[in-house]
Amino acid sequence: MKAFIINRYSRNGGLELADMPVPEAKDEDVLVEVHAAGLNLLDSKIKTGEFKLILPYKLPLILGHDVAGIITRVGKNVKKFKVGDKVYARAADHRVGTFAEFIAIDEKDVAFKPENLSMEEAASIPLVALTAWQALVERAQVVNGQKVFIQAGSGGVGTVAIQLAKHLGASVATTASAKSFNLLEGLGADVIVDYKNEDFEKHLSNYDVVLNSQDKKTLEKSLRILKPGGKLISISGPPTPDFAREVGASWFVKLILSLVSAHVRRLARKRNVDYSFLFMRAQGEQLGKITKLIEEGTIRPVVDKVFPFEKTNEALSYIESGRAKGKIVVKLR
Repeated sequence: MKAFIINRYSRNGGLELADMPVPEAKDEDVLVEVHAAGLNLLDSKIKTGEFKLILPYKLPLILGHDVAGIITRVGKNVKKFKVGDKVYARAADHRVGTFAEFIAIDEKDVAFKPENLSMEEAASIPLVALTAWQALVERAQVVNGQKVFIQAGSGGVGTVAIQLAKHLGASVATTASAKSFNLLEGLGADVIVDYKNEDFEKHLSNYDVVLNSQDKKTLEKSLRILKPGGKLISISGPPTPDFAREVGASWFVKLILSLVSAHVRRLARKRNVDYSFLFMRAQGEQLGKITKLIEEGTIRPVVDKVFPFEKTNEALSYIESGRAKGKIVVKLR
């Protein structure tokens, strides 16, 4: 099968289109014929080696985390799915590889594709929607009447997180450039700060939850807009020792993460707020709940561009440029 791979970590090199064997479906797996694959900044970060300390992949590696397609084979222990089912998923860590014609995925990580979405729209959803769900529902436990600040509202995570937070009853603030204001108002944002011309710290205060996706400076300012007892959940780091324990990292990795996160953890304690790092995980049951929200019209995908599969490198470069509004997808079939 055709697949886009990396043979070594590189900041400048692109992905290589190569012939790879079709993966074998284990007893608990479904083999999915890929119709569309979503791209994420995580793909770029893995390509550069930024996550090799906590995600030590064996190379060559087929990249890609998000998929929508049709099941062509099922393992003998698969109970929920059958050949011909239309599905979508975020492939689990160490089993990624959606930039290919086929991928084998454990059935526990798979959900039925929303009936009201195309394959391309469905492929844009899993990683960002699961990130939003695990941050806002699972960890922050957002409830009606709370105030939630979601950074970079026009990005892939931001567009879904705004909609989910509004569904949970929160008042939502976000940051964006002025050209994205109409989009974000349509998604439900209550307060939008033009990050190019305004400082969100001067406009926002007493927030219950922050979903951080930006740099260190933005992270520290976000701590200051939280009320005592508030929660800051970061998907851009720094990772914490708690995260290292969750993933079973070595003592050496725990030590490094303890050092790199010491400053922000100290600032959080000083302000009596909770800081945690979230590295989302594949989870088919949660994705099934998200499917219901999509079919009800509560959450809609925001897709910026769809590239043909052979232009996956161009699609990844577009992600890296930071210009995307919503998600970027490659189409195989």
